[in-house]
Amino acid sequence: MFNKKTIKNVDVKGLTVLVRTDYNVPLVSAETAPEGDFEAGLLAEGERERIASDLRIRASLPTIQYLLEKKAGKIILISHLGRPKGMRDASLSLRPIAEKLAELLPGTTVNFVDDVSGPEVEMAVEDLPEGGILLLENLRFSADEEGNSESFAQEIVDSTHAELFVQDGFAVIHRAHASTDAITKLLPSVAGLLLEKEVTTLSKVVEHPVRPLVVVIGGAKVEDKQPLIDKFLSVADTIYVGGKIAADGYTSDNAKIIVAEDFDEDGAGAKLDIGPVSTGKLVELVGGAKTVLWNGVLGKVEDPTYATSSTILAKTLGENPDIISVICGGDTAGFVEELMESESELRYSLISTGGGAALELLSGEPLPGLDGLEDI
Repeated sequence: MFNKKTIKNVDVKGLTVLVRTDYNVPLVSAETAPEGDFEAGLLAEGERERIASDLRIRASLPTIQYLLEKKAGKIILISHLGRPKGMRDASLSLRPIAEKLAELLPGTTVNFVDDVSGPEVEMAVEDLPEGGILLLENLRFSADEEGNSESFAQEIVDSTHAELFVQDGFAVIHRAHASTDAITKLLPSVAGLLLEKEVTTLSKVVEHPVRPLVVVIGGAKVEDKQPLIDKFLSVADTIYVGGKIAADGYTSDNAKIIVAEDFDEDGAGAKLDIGPVSTGKLVELVGGAKTVLWNGVLGKVEDPTYATSSTILAKTLGENPDIISVICGGDTAGFVEELMESESELRYSLISTGGGAALELLSGEPLPGLDGLEDI
């Protein structure tokens, strides 16, 4: 059970609502994009950045639309993008996010202001019509954001005249930053619908899974995945380990853990994907599961030659509505979302927007951005 208040527990009519979203989306940049990106239409001539994946933007829409339906007065959105290290970086501006939001919310005023506090923000809020949306500039253009500065949070509150804070950036709730932690001490603070969905779904996998539960672990770093493996040893029916972890020789004597044993190699002998025998065993395993949690791709998926096992697993899960399928981890979610662009019939119970946050929630670590919200 989700034990924090949400926007459903509050009368938002007429309120100025400050919403912490997570718009830390991947961008295609004119400075780094290969020439083929222009030829493929990913970037137009004269365009500096283009959003490569709008998963996190679309994931924020249910909360925004709920606030609009319930006649919230003004909706102020805040987020970070990238790692500008406390300095302004035009390539990490949130302006393209505002433009995308305007496309996704036709008929709704969506404005942007290139600051997070001060006179320009106050004027932008004042000029915003009732029922309008205002996106502020990248929070991390100030070092005070990651410094969890209460005075920085207070400046945002004072400049926006916010009356309610809504935490809907699931991917940042494991961070004690000004927009996740300090701000909850200044305003009534509740969860958005995305945050509620992510925490509820992931918590259920740990606490009350529909069995059999199969956990599929991939990726590259054992030190990142071992806490998750340890956590699920007492929960999962089976843990399947693939990816570079397996290729590098991961072993276990625990009967619950199955490790990929054959691999597809390149000409130099590098193991870049799990092989057909291990993939077949994995498909058979998840085919008999009721719940599957997948964290970490199984091969070097940026090269289509070595994306075979991950593609097969993604299709096996996405084509079976009887499996509760939970996809988490930035690379895994990005891979699955890209596959869905060409395989539109694929459906999953949850594609998590949070990589580190999901891992820490599943591992039972403290989550400052969740803990600071009001209890039911």
